[in-house]
Amino acid sequence: MTSTAPTLALSGGTRMPQIALGTWPLDDHEAEKALLSAMEVGYRHVDTAENYENERGVGRALAASGMPRADLFVTTKLNAHWHGVTEAAEGLDRALDRLGLDYVDLVLLHWPNPARDRYVHGWEGLIALRAAGKARAIGVSNFKPKHLRRVIAETGVTPEVNQIERHPYLIRSASVAFNSEHGIITEGWSPLGRGNGLLDHPVVTGIAEQVNRTPSQVLLRWAVQEGHAVAVKSKSRERQAENLQIFDFSLTAAQMADLDDLDTGEHHAVDSDVFGH
Repeated sequence: MTSTAPTLALSGGTRMPQIALGTWPLDDHEAEKALLSAMEVGYRHVDTAENYENERGVGRALAASGMPRADLFVTTKLNAHWHGVTEAAEGLDRALDRLGLDYVDLVLLHWPNPARDRYVHGWEGLIALRAAGKARAIGVSNFKPKHLRRVIAETGVTPEVNQIERHPYLIRSASVAFNSEHGIITEGWSPLGRGNGLLDHPVVTGIAEQVNRTPSQVLLRWAVQEGHAVAVKSKSRERQAENLQIFDFSLTAAQMADLDDLDTGEHHAVDSDVFGH
């Protein structure tokens, strides 16, 4: 598979482009338009979910692009309604219908929703979907180490990816360490922050001046330089291209440490049933 972004090896043998176009909170029309321009500038990985309500738009863009299916990497997520073996099969079939695809490259459990106590059953469903060829790789989103320990202990199968909110204001050291120890790729959502001033922080803008790059490029470089993946949203073709241009420079150890020092530890609770990410 060709891509302008490097690929990361997942534990199951699949390779995943390190940068995905994030699509929350775009509607079908916006997602279709954004993905078409993103593919034109070099994106080969798109991140969507049932909860985003834009899978049909993503599917239209994939079909309209004319690109070979094997050159594209599609991630979607199932919500808590589908936490079960038969449930997950139905949930993914519905997602595939909306996407117009026969399989996805990666399917994630969107949230653990521990109050419902069904996420282990949901994980068993994803294991079956991978065995059936409906998903090339399987993982989770917004899972803490305690949730990961349980699914690994009760099924013997380790998720290939854990997608979590991650940026210098929220470096998630414990989660990242657990993921690394268990061969799980960390993929960060909202890598540029969530309208919380991260892009304008003097440390970020200062490093951007030092390396002659934009603050966005500095934040994305921080993530990928640590070997993680990112899902970054942009509707602008120019910004999309800019966000891909982060593999021809590096940050120094001191610059990486300065960004790590911005950590505040604040984030949304992973028990939410309604938050879109």
